[in-house]
Amino acid sequence: MIFTSDNWAGAHPAIAASLSAHSTGFAPAYGTSDLDRKVEQTFNEVFGQEVAVFFVGTGTAANSLALSAVNRPGGVSFCYREAHVIADECGAPEFFSHGSRLVPVNGPNGKMDPAMLEAEIARFPEGFVHAGQPMAITLTQATEAGTVYTPEEIRAISKIAKAHGLPLHMDGARFANALVALSLTPAQMTAELGVDIVSFGGTKNGCWCAEALVFLDPAMAKQTPFIRKRAAHLFSKSRFIAAQFDAYFEDDLWLSIARHANAMSFGLQSGITNSTNARLAWQSPANETFPIVTKVLAKELAAKGAMFYEWPTPRSVAHLVGPEETMLRLVTSFATTQDDVDQFIGLLG
Repeated sequence: MIFTSDNWAGAHPAIAASLSAHSTGFAPAYGTSDLDRKVEQTFNEVFGQEVAVFFVGTGTAANSLALSAVNRPGGVSFCYREAHVIADECGAPEFFSHGSRLVPVNGPNGKMDPAMLEAEIARFPEGFVHAGQPMAITLTQATEAGTVYTPEEIRAISKIAKAHGLPLHMDGARFANALVALSLTPAQMTAELGVDIVSFGGTKNGCWCAEALVFLDPAMAKQTPFIRKRAAHLFSKSRFIAAQFDAYFEDDLWLSIARHANAMSFGLQSGITNSTNARLAWQSPANETFPIVTKVLAKELAAKGAMFYEWPTPRSVAHLVGPEETMLRLVTSFATTQDDVDQFIGLLG
């Protein structure tokens, strides 16, 4: 019963097979192989338009290089207060963008509130050199709370971005989980809503190590080849990232994996809702579940073989967790089985 993270899961068998199939022989390096070109074209088809794609090794690299590509002197990017980009990337976005800053924005359910976003942007009036200047807005889809921005919410943030001349970046580490939860196409969740750049994650959704930085307007990516090289994320054998994405997109495997992970999470949430020993902090449509249990029960669950993280309670819902309670985070993946879910719910009672 491993619910610690979708990063703990291995590679999906089809993706592992693709890696093996492309592991022999020779191919041009540094993203110039036929397989690299094929997968780049697949990204065009996935997003329904010509895009610029850059393979990188980690989601942190994708986020950091996205912000580096739109950096300004004294640059400021705006994100949700507890987003991964500000809370869990060890200052990498600031480091790779040479001193830009991330400004936190509050809001409910793990998402930026548009009015609060406007208020934060207003703290940096145009031309006030001492404060610096806004350079981007970044939102996480699905969020760190397992929630998703609806099309209306993305459009509202995009409208603010466009009004201030700011590019809108989407951290899509769990892009597929959000996509299937909303029943949208990639274009409907990004370009049609005004998103400019996507950190497209595959690692959490069944890949071994496959992330991509996607510019929906290729003209924005003019300097990105140099930024990626300078950041040491131009893989010489990039065909091995391409091989993963090649299998990932084949017959919509990526969407099937995400649907399974989301369904397993829904099963957990249903069981927790019906338990007298736990309660949900909130409903999640993606593949993360956040139950609240007593600290004693958390230890009992761990002792009986359940693996999870005790999760820091978000500031906005601190009142939900009592002094003798703790919040857990349960993450499902392609490797999660119905038996895993049933066992955990059985332990809850």
